[in-house]
Amino acid sequence: MSLQSFILKQYARWKLRDVPEAQREQMTALVSRDPELFKKIGEEIERRKKGGESEMKASMDVMKKYRSELANLMQK
Repeated sequence: MSLQSFILKQYARWKLRDVPEAQREQMTALVSRDPELFKKIGEEIERRKKGGESEMKASMDVMKKYRSELANLMQK
């Protein structure tokens, strides 16, 4: 296990503490497959939040934009 994956798992465990373990592992695996995609998504959400959008609206809009890439990751 690399240091990056260890840190990612610890962060996911802390940030997603209310999410069931199986779903947490699934999310961690997705992020591990394409960390750059999730970095882009996170940066775009933050940019929209700073622009005045609510976090929920920004997240939903950005996830819709990257829907096809996320679907491809889930099918791998």
